[in-house]
Amino acid sequence: MLAPGNFPSVLDSSSRVFRSVKNKAIHKRMSAPRAAVAAGLVVAIFSACGDDPFAFHWNDIPDTVQLYSLARPELNLLSGYSFFDGVAYRVEQANSGGKWDIAVDTRGQNLVLLPPGALGVSGRARIGVIEGVPFADLVEAPEDTAAYEGALPVPVRTGSVYVIKTNSRRGSFGSTCVYYAKLEPVLVDVSQGSLMFHYVSSPICNSRDLTPPD
Repeated sequence: MLAPGNFPSVLDSSSRVFRSVKNKAIHKRMSAPRAAVAAGLVVAIFSACGDDPFAFHWNDIPDTVQLYSLARPELNLLSGYSFFDGVAYRVEQANSGGKWDIAVDTRGQNLVLLPPGALGVSGRARIGVIEGVPFADLVEAPEDTAAYEGALPVPVRTGSVYVIKTNSRRGSFGSTCVYYAKLEPVLVDVSQGSLMFHYVSSPICNSRDLTPPD
């Protein structure tokens, strides 16, 4: 039998145990709403990005470029263009090889687009010609490799649309990528050796889609 003086210490011990259990229960009840709030924030963030949080979003607002024929007497004019980089190049420069996808030149009474192979430059860039399809209506690049020219000049004509298959690039996880673009001549000036065009380029590796996903 416990002596009367022992009851306070037993009660104090029981009280401490009860408070500890109660505090743990309160902490668990408070943690659940916090977890729910955190989960809700994650869902909200992904929902703001669309159904696919890993989707690559881009737009098809055309860019405009002016290039000059290699036949002009001036040296080091901007005659080549890289659609992936969005950069014009001076084709004559030694370090430009393999960087540009097309170059502009004059053959006879026409401006022409040159793939790298037409100048003996190594590269996978190719040029396709699309007839009878308006620029805005061309939503996919041709799959057939025979639709692309990789070694000969391609005449530039207003009213035609051109599809560019770019040089290969190193993609994510060691993959090899090519990219596709469409261009439409806006101003063809043979006498001045000048070509202005607008274009849309897809940033998606190996995708032939020329319009962004909905």
